Amino acid sequence: MKGFLAIYLREILLLKKRFFRVLLSFSINPLLYIMAFGIGLGKGIFLQGRSYLEFLIPGLISASSMLQAFAINVEINVARFYLKVFEEFQSAPLSSLSYALGEVFSGVTRAFLSVILILLLAQLFGGVKIQLNPLFFMIVFLNAFIFASLGLASAMTIKAHADQTLITNFIITPMMFLGGTFFPVENLPGFIKPIIEILPLTLVSHNLRSLAWGQGAQIKDILILCILALVFFVLSIYTIQRAKD
Repeated sequence: MKGFLAIYLREILLLKKRFFRVLLSFSINPLLYIMAFGIGLGKGIFLQGRSYLEFLIPGLISASSMLQAFAINVEINVARFYLKVFEEFQSAPLSSLSYALGEVFSGVTRAFLSVILILLLAQLFGGVKIQLNPLFFMIVFLNAFIFASLGLASAMTIKAHADQTLITNFIITPMMFLGGTFFPVENLPGFIKPIIEILPLTLVSHNLRSLAWGQGAQIKDILILCILALVFFVLSIYTIQRAKD
């Protein structure tokens, strides 16, 4: 527990030191999507009986929480390859589990900051109010936990900082654009739809959108997300152990 707190608080202190710059960077992309797609392009467009902006906001929450949680890989890579912080962790009485928990929860914290910003931006610029409840935030947590674990695992696996871009380009970016963020997955061609429907971001987008509109969530999807969170977290611990000298 002390090891987990040490890693987590270190990351939070770094986040606090550049808090306003981080908030600014977290808000730029969602604000552009709200202004360009939600208010500009989507004005007068209705999807599934709702305005496009109401459709877009839960998708943006899903995508942004994924991106910000996964983004811990950048700082881990810098700390590992350039600052040699990971080597110092290895010499400390710190288990791989504690290290993984600290890094993953720092990613979850970043994800929730981005979600709060999007909720504020949606209300301020679009006048969109969505229904929030504990299950909504639980799904956001699972989404952030999955992708923070994946970000940690990828950071421990790659051999050079430049390789991280490949993972982002081939996995994260396609998932963001195809996983129900900007349009219904039902509109995709039949040959690719079954694949997209089982992606974690698609499950998250569907269920957050349903909850935001005052409807229920799919218990089966939540169970799948719980299993994925466990699998990716175990994978991250395995990669940490393999990365140790």
